[in-house]
Amino acid sequence: MPLIAVSAAWAVFWGSWSALLPALKLELGVTAGDLGLALSLVPVGALPAMALAGRLARGRERAALMATTALFAVSVAGIGLVSTLWQLALALLVVGAASGALDVALNLATGRAERESGRRLFQAVHAAFPVAVIAAAPLTGLARSLGLGVAPVLLIVAAVVLAATLSLPALPLGHGPAAGPPRTDRRSLWGAALVLGLLAACALVIENSVEQWSVLLLEAHRGAPPVVSSAAPAVYMAALTTGRLVVQVLPRVPLRALYLVAGVGGGAGIALAGLGGTVLVSMAGFAVTGLALGPLVPAVLSRSAADDASGTLVWGVSTISYTGFVVSPLLVAGLSGWLGLPAALAALGLLGLPLVARFAVARA
Repeated sequence: MPLIAVSAAWAVFWGSWSALLPALKLELGVTAGDLGLALSLVPVGALPAMALAGRLARGRERAALMATTALFAVSVAGIGLVSTLWQLALALLVVGAASGALDVALNLATGRAERESGRRLFQAVHAAFPVAVIAAAPLTGLARSLGLGVAPVLLIVAAVVLAATLSLPALPLGHGPAAGPPRTDRRSLWGAALVLGLLAACALVIENSVEQWSVLLLEAHRGAPPVVSSAAPAVYMAALTTGRLVVQVLPRVPLRALYLVAGVGGGAGIALAGLGGTVLVSMAGFAVTGLALGPLVPAVLSRSAADDASGTLVWGVSTISYTGFVVSPLLVAGLSGWLGLPAALAALGLLGLPLVARFAVARA
């Protein structure tokens, strides 16, 4: 369906991007530190764009999703034109803004489609993202081995993203603005968005830490060869996808139960991955983490869409939860300097406690 196509196309870039970074570093002749500084501008561009996109997209979900997807495609192609570090930094700022806007627009469109169709969509739409990431990274490596440079690969990716917009006019959404909350309800809506967004951010901190640090953990602290250690993010993503698809096919699972599963399973899984003494145990920990955490964020967004037809709650949860991706690298780096990387990852298991507390409060 159109929403799954957009989610998958969006992910194709991020899967390809990780595989393109070594080639981009070589083509531009920059240091790893310079590249890291440029990459830090992605969230700098994303957060304000998410705040603006949510304000503009509510009630115009189809048009907003078409526009943000097309803008994202253009921004991806623009990276292929850079030749200096400052140009790369500017391009990544634009990519971050376009990606953040697309994130919010996709969640708002999925939420409205769920309300109007009565079908559960968030788990399936969010499951498409890790699947596409897993597929895109090795395909990009293959393209590089065949002699394609950064710019041609990015043009292909941009074409894939742009092609995803072709199905959006057929997206069955109602016309006109969605119903909005009374003015007196806005403060309570944003209060709920803050709570739900921070809970989702706990899961996203752990998710981002696995994506960024799992390979280093296995290579530097478990003695795994590169071909084995590089499989860690894919193992996590595969488990994440499995968790979402399982919840999708089951009868509706209460959100309260998913808080407990994510809090206990996700927290224990990342602790096992960090403290496990072998490659196999750490891999198992990453798989348990992904399986337990995977369904939570889509379920929170689905509940937010059902509880607030104006889209304000989905907008707020999407934007606030994104801070998990922003905070995660700094948090793990700081903890690693103090405790070492294995203990730092294990310490992230404490982020499962707020989720378990939410389960207990909801039960009460």
